[in-house]
Amino acid sequence: MPKVEIYTTAWCPYCIAAKKLLEQKNVEYSEIPVDESWSLRAAMTKRSRGRRTVPQIFINDEHVGGFDDMAALERRGKLDGMLAV
Repeated sequence: MPKVEIYTTAWCPYCIAAKKLLEQKNVEYSEIPVDESWSLRAAMTKRSRGRRTVPQIFINDEHVGGFDDMAALERRGKLDGMLAV
């Protein structure tokens, strides 16, 4: 089972889309809400090498990027391989 972590906010449509895509693939994930936590947002920014937007997605501790990045992996047929650990 892959380790999937998503940094999110409650009002972000891209966060909702990312979670929906993973749910369609029956992949469990840990959601880390950064809405009201400056420390979690700072950790997300550091971990994603300066990216401040949400979602920020990590698969097996590898930074995938945001929803657009994950969707691009899906279109290229590479996402399933990353999730098949």
